[in-house]
Amino acid sequence: MEPFLPKIALVGRPNVGKSALFNRLSGKRLSIVDEEEGITRDRLYAEGESFGHRFCLIDTAGIDPASKLPFNEEVMRQSALAIEEADAVVLVVDGKAGLMPLDLEVAKMVQRANKPAVVAVNKIERRDDELLLHQFHKLGLPRLLAISAMDGNQTIELVDLLFSLLPAKEEQPQVEPKTRIRVAIAGRPNVGKSTLLNHLLGAERAVVSSMAGTTRDSIDAVWTVDGEEVLLVDTAGIRRKKAEKETVDKFAAIRTQEAIERSDVVLLLFDAYEGLTTQEKRIASEIEAMGKSCILVFNKWDLIDGLRMEHALRGVYEEVPFLKHCPTIFISAKSGRNADKIFPLVKSVYAERFRRIGTGELNKFIERCVQRNHPPMVLGKRLRIYYMTQAEVSPPRFVFFINRPDLMMESYKKYLINQFREMYNFSGCPLFFDLRGKKGSASLLSEPSL
Repeated sequence: MEPFLPKIALVGRPNVGKSALFNRLSGKRLSIVDEEEGITRDRLYAEGESFGHRFCLIDTAGIDPASKLPFNEEVMRQSALAIEEADAVVLVVDGKAGLMPLDLEVAKMVQRANKPAVVAVNKIERRDDELLLHQFHKLGLPRLLAISAMDGNQTIELVDLLFSLLPAKEEQPQVEPKTRIRVAIAGRPNVGKSTLLNHLLGAERAVVSSMAGTTRDSIDAVWTVDGEEVLLVDTAGIRRKKAEKETVDKFAAIRTQEAIERSDVVLLLFDAYEGLTTQEKRIASEIEAMGKSCILVFNKWDLIDGLRMEHALRGVYEEVPFLKHCPTIFISAKSGRNADKIFPLVKSVYAERFRRIGTGELNKFIERCVQRNHPPMVLGKRLRIYYMTQAEVSPPRFVFFINRPDLMMESYKKYLINQFREMYNFSGCPLFFDLRGKKGSASLLSEPSL
């Protein structure tokens, strides 16, 4: 997120359409929209643009001091922080439901902040409905605008009005956007993902609770270390399918997969006390299949007594062979122990994704492997490897040109991959190998599956 973009916070009581407006103005379905109250819990950020106006949007949870929903106190603090850091505020109300006492309470919060503000009277789809607008003058905020977040009616006018209230800023020079490493924080519920995010950022960007499943949306945040920027994505915990009873939980699982898919590196968090579970195996499988680099982060290590790190790793490596090539770190997200070692690991693993090995060097490697261990005979025929080359980076992909793919036995495939890893490492990075036969036949040679 560019630091000089004006920030616009969307606030209001629950279920008035803030997340729908957030998605409309950002042009992306970033925030979960559902009729159930209390869906949004954290501050969500996104860039938006409307006819030359560029801005940073902040979506917030529904404000209700009397709510009995879990972690309401933390949710309220998130909304207050959003108002405090915003340059302008949009108070979203429900035009069809009419003025509610809670709308008056939220309006007082906005007035106390003394920020440029607009009341967006949402769910006004027809011209006749604009008569409903006048009751909201009681909120004490002078600027009202009838909109429909779902249809997009007057949302452009809303942005124009907001920018007319903001103080003029000097023209900022055009700067080439920085290449940011995209890092997803993934893991099953309640392993400490949001706690780690907050520690790395040094701010309360996500609601933290001991109750599993607190985070539902994916939260993007820029993490700056020594002038270098990393885009962090804290994802909702992936639950077992049987536990995904709520529609929202299913959305959250989809968002988690999307977050992994658009990342370069994944921090896969484990609970050091509980170790590897079926859920982590599934996440690791998705990380490998999507070609993402991975760092194993064992959290809550401060709670462990009498267990050595190598013992904790042994079970993981036996269950998930791909993870054997991933760097590991043992931390306490709560106290910050060893958290400072994460950034150097991220940079190192990211660089491995872009390593290139020359064809000449690869062919010398293949020659040594074949001399050391000849391919076995299969029905009187022997596999012949003519040469090997690197086709792609990020993730690295290599091509073996051979006589016949069906002669590549599973045991010899594992031998070649193990030798390749031992020689070139590619720490934390999944590797993909294609087989190209003499007559154009082709097949995929991947690392040993889970």
